Amino acid sequence: MIVVTGATGNVGRALVDRLGAEGAPVRALTRDPRRARLHPAATVARLDLADEHTAPDDLTTALKGATRLFLHLRAAGDHTAALLRAAAEAGVTHVTVLSSGIIQEGADTSHPIHVMHAELEAHVRHSGLDHTLLRPNAFATNSLQWAPQTHVGDTVRGPFAQAATAPIHEADIAEVAARTLLDDTHRGAVHRLTGPHALTTEQQIHAIGTALGRPLRFIDVPPEDIGPETFPHVPPQMLPALLASFAETVGVEPEITTTVETVTGRPARTFDQWAHDHRDDFRKP
Repeated sequence: MIVVTGATGNVGRALVDRLGAEGAPVRALTRDPRRARLHPAATVARLDLADEHTAPDDLTTALKGATRLFLHLRAAGDHTAALLRAAAEAGVTHVTVLSSGIIQEGADTSHPIHVMHAELEAHVRHSGLDHTLLRPNAFATNSLQWAPQTHVGDTVRGPFAQAATAPIHEADIAEVAARTLLDDTHRGAVHRLTGPHALTTEQQIHAIGTALGRPLRFIDVPPEDIGPETFPHVPPQMLPALLASFAETVGVEPEITTTVETVTGRPARTFDQWAHDHRDDFRKP
């Protein structure tokens, strides 16, 4: 049995779909099973790891019979260590961890995103469980932050038009994760994941416009004029660090890996494909 935390998130949902399609027994953990709408082959169970009242018995029940675990930081939160202890007690032998590409040699270890994911990886190492670390860089789904603006017009305002990344499709992360959960040869591996091509923020906006069938214009806004409303899903206290990270990518070629193709046997999806897959998210209501 493979247990997936964060099962209704972008990567978790795609992972449950992939495992279900391959006939693997999967238990999807979510806060509200009634609204999950996951692959019909998955068993959906309730577990809210953000709830301070979550008890050890809840973790034990959620992991009963499991041999593999997909661990997502946002899903586990402060219960990460307890979840891993419960996993070991349940008989889990391998954990695939969705970490971050910010974890690398020479990184700013004081960056809040680095701190969170370094702590996550430390918990996993200290658990004694076999594990695989997935370290994706920029998620293509980060571009969903522009959707509120495309809903009301054809102009997108934001910082650092020339910031360059190689965004990765969440389905590619999920397919790599599926292989690591189904194939023991990935135990102990650290997989750095990116999309296949570098694009600037402005180029991403134009690609979204192409998918929508209407041209979009990007207006570069000075970072000092950016407020929390531009990035509504980012905790306000983390916004300065996020903007600093964006600034560092201007004029710099991003890391591009071939890990997706190596692990799955097919090339990583392009950002154009991602924009096409998500075009309804950007359409005017």
